[in-house]
Amino acid sequence: MEPTQRLVTSDIEKKFYELEHKGEGTLIGYLTLGDPDINSSIKLIEALCENVDILELGIPFSDPIADGPIIQAAIDRALNSGMNTEIAFDIVRDLRKKGIDTPFIFMTYYNILLQYGEDQFIKKCKEVGVQGILVSDLPINEAENVLHNCEIHGVDFIFLIAPTTTKERVNEILKKARGFIYLVSTLGTTGVRTQVYNTTIEKTNWALKYIKNLPLAVGFGISRREHVRAVINAGAKGVVVGSAFVDLIGKKGVNAESDLRKLSLDLKEGTKK
Repeated sequence: MEPTQRLVTSDIEKKFYELEHKGEGTLIGYLTLGDPDINSSIKLIEALCENVDILELGIPFSDPIADGPIIQAAIDRALNSGMNTEIAFDIVRDLRKKGIDTPFIFMTYYNILLQYGEDQFIKKCKEVGVQGILVSDLPINEAENVLHNCEIHGVDFIFLIAPTTTKERVNEILKKARGFIYLVSTLGTTGVRTQVYNTTIEKTNWALKYIKNLPLAVGFGISRREHVRAVINAGAKGVVVGSAFVDLIGKKGVNAESDLRKLSLDLKEGTKK
């Protein structure tokens, strides 16, 4: 399939199409900021950025309803280490000063934006070098002000779609979306699974019927190279891997650097066609 030809202004979209032209899918990783502690978190982010193409950075929230036990445990560790929203901005600012240029997406819950101030939060994202935000519990019909601020400041608002999302809602989302569309491939919370179910491939094919002008990335349960390859072969432009990385930190803590490098390199190989 020929790479998509379209005018792209978003840094996140540019990364997808840059990799597509090289014959690769996009590997999107996730880590919880402040896990297992603030200083170690920075080193682990640097390690993961060696192989992932885009990195979601979770700002911990006390009631993470969309996250499974692995990420919930990481959020608890981060909150216990003193992690907060201001430190999240400081970490990204320092990483940019070190020369880390991996596109970053802040992943969090709406209460974080509400407490910080929506405009101030999104403006600060732009200032420190965060290219996108993903707000798990903010549906499109309640996101008008956040979307407006994202447009003003040039920050991509990443939308989730799920197996239960209607065609009408997908079309509504596509009118507002930038960066990519994140397909939650299975119902339930995040977590590591041993295989990519047929329903994941089926839902990827279903989503691709509607999503033509933005990259589609598929997440929830992807943890192995063969998972990545199956989803990319199905036509998705990228995959999102979170719990598999976070689980390594849960097991090895500050000593997870080499394991993160090894797993991310293996998963990245799965994106190559």
